Amino acid sequence: MHYFVGDLQGCCDAFEQLLARLDFSPSRDHVHVLGDLVNRGPSSMQVLQKLQSFGASATWLLGNHDLSLLAVAAGVRKPGRKDTLNIILNHPQREAWLDWLVQRGRLADWAQGWLTVHAGVNPSWTTDDTLSLAGEVEAVLRGPGRPDFLAQMFGNEPALWNPGLTGVPRWRFIVNTLTRMRFCDADGRMEFDTKEGADQAPEGYKPWFEHAHRATSGQPIAFGHWSTLGLMNRPDLLALDTGCVWGGQLTAVRVDGGRREVTQVQCAQEQAPG
Repeated sequence: MHYFVGDLQGCCDAFEQLLARLDFSPSRDHVHVLGDLVNRGPSSMQVLQKLQSFGASATWLLGNHDLSLLAVAAGVRKPGRKDTLNIILNHPQREAWLDWLVQRGRLADWAQGWLTVHAGVNPSWTTDDTLSLAGEVEAVLRGPGRPDFLAQMFGNEPALWNPGLTGVPRWRFIVNTLTRMRFCDADGRMEFDTKEGADQAPEGYKPWFEHAHRATSGQPIAFGHWSTLGLMNRPDLLALDTGCVWGGQLTAVRVDGGRREVTQVQCAQEQAPG
């Protein structure tokens, strides 16, 4: 059985409760985590250890918090006030864990007929475009150029996609789309300040998945990242960040064999979004 799971953000207790509720067995089942494995919750190291124990029966996307961990570890970004990454940063095998996280992690994936991303897809990108562009950045993150890219990864420009973009601006746009986007306009111009629900779109913008002429329209897509959106369970869309780290729920959806089963557990965390 294949399960998609929303943002964990270091909430290992809830993750273990969810796995027990699913009667998950790595010898039989597969878990696909949709990004943000770490940060803000109390047990980021335990989340990584749990996923490693599953071997090939666990796959995951790299979310914005996971990329932030890499940047802090590389010394190119200061930890945030609410970050809870010290147990990983101070681990004696830190570099081995970070390398494992990156070598196995994806920025977009294809599973059971679903395109999976952490945050969103540019309206002009097809499924093949999305996977190919994600692969470009994955290659950079897995190679010797990772520290240089991480040092230049953060920023909101370029705001519009141009296939002719090259180098860091191209990769930054890909990262922002796949790990940060919520709202965009019809041309794919992203807006990063608004974190409220879909009904709070800034003027001229819509949730990325609501654009009528999106190239991936009809392609089933599963994503996380948007906790204020809550659970969305449409035939072609699954939004699975249900705010576990903010005192909400951790959500899994079984997606194999034509079945759609939602399982949720309450998280004990009581933090305010930041």
